[in-house]
Amino acid sequence: MNSPGTGQKIESGYLQKSISYDAYKRLIDELVSAGKTTGPDQSGPMVHYTQLNQQRMHRVEKTIQVLPAVATQLLSVNRSQIWLVLTEAWCGDAAQSLPVIHALAELNPLISLRLLLRDENLELIDRYLTNGVSRSIPKLIAVEAVTSDVLFTWGPRPSALQESFEGMRSEGLPFDVIKEELQRWYNQNKTVMIEEELGALAAGTIKA
Repeated sequence: MNSPGTGQKIESGYLQKSISYDAYKRLIDELVSAGKTTGPDQSGPMVHYTQLNQQRMHRVEKTIQVLPAVATQLLSVNRSQIWLVLTEAWCGDAAQSLPVIHALAELNPLISLRLLLRDENLELIDRYLTNGVSRSIPKLIAVEAVTSDVLFTWGPRPSALQESFEGMRSEGLPFDVIKEELQRWYNQNKTVMIEEELGALAAGTIKA
C-alpha cells in the first residue's frame, strides 16, 4: 500500500535509535550464528525463517540491477530525506524488499536509509496499519530530513502482490501455501515492481 504525503511527522527519537542497513545485516548474522531471531518469538520456525531470509537478502543484493528509468527518478530527488523502515529479521517480505530499498537509496546521497525493529516500536507501526488492522512489515516511511514531515509511505508489499495476498487469504488458503506463493512472485518479478513503485513515490518528492 502506497501513500504519498500523510500530513504526519516522525519524532526525532525514532530516527536517533534507528540503525543502518549494514548494522541490520550484522545483527542478522549474529542472530543466525546464535540460533536466534529478532522479536519475542524465538521458536524454531521463526529462527528458520531468519536463516532463509539471510540467504534471500544475499541473493537479491547480488542480482539486482536497478532499472534505468528508476535510477533517473532517484537521481532527480533534490530533497534531503530519511527512509525509515520498520522490519524484523524473520519477515520474508522484508528480506525481498530491503536490499532493493537499500540499492535505490544508495543512488542518491540525499537519501539515508535507516531501520527500526517493529516489535520494539509498536506505537509507531500502529500509526501505519495495513487496512487499518494489521502490523504488516516492511513499512517504509519517507521523512523530510529538515522538517520531519512524512513524504510518503510504502509497504508491506508491491500493490499487485498485496492484492494477491488478500485474495489468497480470503479464500482461506493455509498460510504456508500463501508464503510459498509470495516468494514465488518475488522470484519471478525480480524486484521490478518494488523499484517502479518506489521510484514513482520518490519522484513525487522532487521540489520544482
